[in-house]
Amino acid sequence: MLNLVLFGPPGAGKGTQSEKLIRKYNLVHLSTGDLLRSQIAAGTELGLRAKQLMDNGLLVPDEVVIGMIESKLQENQSAPGFIFDGFPRTVNQAIALDQLLDQHQTRITVMVALVVDSEELTRRLLLRGQTSGRPDDQNEELIRRRVQEYNDKTAPVADYYNQQQKYVAIDGIGSIEDIFQTICQKIEESVVR
Repeated sequence: MLNLVLFGPPGAGKGTQSEKLIRKYNLVHLSTGDLLRSQIAAGTELGLRAKQLMDNGLLVPDEVVIGMIESKLQENQSAPGFIFDGFPRTVNQAIALDQLLDQHQTRITVMVALVVDSEELTRRLLLRGQTSGRPDDQNEELIRRRVQEYNDKTAPVADYYNQQQKYVAIDGIGSIEDIFQTICQKIEESVVR
């Protein structure tokens, strides 16, 4: 089973690359944001609990998110693999994900991090903001804060996977196709290991 964690700051190209990876490797996309929205829409117990917390301005705790991921793993037991997008964001989440995957007799194959400098990220997000309609893509100060928050909070997760020899950094500047080919090469090297 091929299980990827796709990492990178806002504007690094995760969305673009994850679509290509999903098609190439026939992976199930596990986006925590999408999972939360679908569980809430379906009115599941986990979704109702998450909605109540979100309505009160609180973060959804790790155990609720892990529960949603477990539910998705069970729904897709015959899938050739998963791509985790937006999760794990902390070392505790990475540990919980490893424990959950162990229960399903699988593991993370590789964590691919798209590396892009903050000036390029700011440029990309401001461009995206012209068409996305997202206010957080239109304010340079907010963009810089989001990138800094990503760098501060997710660096320990990269270290966690690096200690397991599962971390691969990819230059996120270049053509979409060249970056995709590099990611595929690193994935295939990780599968052979």
